[in-house]
Amino acid sequence: MVRCWKRTEATPGDSECTDTGQNVAPKFPHRVFWGCLSTTLFIVIVAVSVYAHLGISQDDTESAVQIVRITAPDQSGTVFNQSALVDKHNNLVSYSVTSQANHTSTVLYHMKDGLVCYKPDNQDTCFLHKMEGSDYDNVNSLLNMSNQQVNQFWLVGNETRRHAEFLGVIADSRVDTSTLPKPIQDLCQQSSVYWTKRADGPGKQRLIYFCIDICFPSNICVSVCFYYLPE
Repeated sequence: MVRCWKRTEATPGDSECTDTGQNVAPKFPHRVFWGCLSTTLFIVIVAVSVYAHLGISQDDTESAVQIVRITAPDQSGTVFNQSALVDKHNNLVSYSVTSQANHTSTVLYHMKDGLVCYKPDNQDTCFLHKMEGSDYDNVNSLLNMSNQQVNQFWLVGNETRRHAEFLGVIADSRVDTSTLPKPIQDLCQQSSVYWTKRADGPGKQRLIYFCIDICFPSNICVSVCFYYLPE
């Protein structure tokens, strides 16, 4: 029961009135309820979609980078190991080759710009070379192997084709590292970078500076040897 006071014209002052009706509860604003519910559902859907997209993108990036280990015998029959980091998303293949003297050199194939970068171990020097048709073929053989999710590859000695390549270091050809692609910049930090060019051989008057042996899944092993050209 609700008490109230009302003023009448006949009686001065206020008179008490009584409402004997039941209390009426205020109606719940349905529009507000459905609006809040719709907004909440929308936020949840957006959050789930973003999370799923980020998860898929991360999985794609991780699956695009693969390490392939290649085991092959050298010319003397001694087995040596090397690994290749294959980044299909950025068209990069980076070889890590360990020599018998336990020195590890890195060879980076930057297919987008058509460059090969050689970084010998224990040296503050990098050497650049333009990729040729044979380089693309060899690297593509590794990319095709990575598409099959093969993580280990063994080369048979009597089925492996071997040949040597000679690269002469061009005098006065130092390269500004900041002008090179970022993967090469990262590899050659605080190192001098020089251009090289292919040659038939160093000649009798020139000595070979060093060699890097690289084997590809196509049963091709290449011994890349460097020497300094006459200034």
